[in-house]
Amino acid sequence: MPEFQTLLVEQMASVAHVQLNRPEKINAMNALFWEEIITAFDWIDQTDSVRVVVISGAGKHFSAGIDLMMLAGAAGGMGSDIGRNAETIRRNVLRLQASFNAVDQCRKPVIAAIHGYCIGGAIDLITACDMRYATADAHFSIKEIDMGMAADVGTLQRLPHLIGDGMMRELAYTGRGFDGAEAATMGLVNRTYTDHDKLLDGVMGIARDIAGKSPLAIRGTKEMIRYSRDHSVEDGLNYIATWNAAMLQSEDMKLAMAAHMAKKTAEFAD
Repeated sequence: MPEFQTLLVEQMASVAHVQLNRPEKINAMNALFWEEIITAFDWIDQTDSVRVVVISGAGKHFSAGIDLMMLAGAAGGMGSDIGRNAETIRRNVLRLQASFNAVDQCRKPVIAAIHGYCIGGAIDLITACDMRYATADAHFSIKEIDMGMAADVGTLQRLPHLIGDGMMRELAYTGRGFDGAEAATMGLVNRTYTDHDKLLDGVMGIARDIAGKSPLAIRGTKEMIRYSRDHSVEDGLNYIATWNAAMLQSEDMKLAMAAHMAKKTAEFAD
């Protein structure tokens, strides 16, 4: 496993736990974080023994979003040529987007466990995850609007698929805060828990349950869900037909069917 400075990555059986690990800075996302999240998810994607991922924040909060010192440093590095400045900013934004695209495109399900602050760039991160769970008193905000900018790392593109267009616009235009309980009512999080310990226990239980399923079936299901989000129904149906032409011949399916008929638990290879 690679070594990290801004993350703490642990593998527990078939579940990888990725913690944002700058608690003294409210897990703000500095320049190194954006590189390390790609490295972490590349390792996760390539490690077959990891079947599910849980993302959480160390300390009292999930994350306060992008480190403002990083933004200030980027602004200070601008020159006098508007065209070259624009090209540099665009490339930097695309590089940041690639970090959370790595989460979205990971073959394994990724579950976010959110407590405390989940602000700005942290919303970009959790919308790239498969599922989200939170403490009832977690605090969410699409804060970019109060910084005089539009969110640019995935929130505006992924959030409408989770909570609907109208609610997304309200939150993006106003930047207002909302808690975990409201996040559950709008569908941003699947469920809330009373405190951080219960949140992690609950999410790890869900992760272990998913990890017990056929890895091929889980990865195929995620691929189809992602593809269908960005394509027509007809395209999605055609893709799953092609995909299952191979996957319906897998050993996992034979094991699952035999275990189901025998009322036993199947043990799948990684």
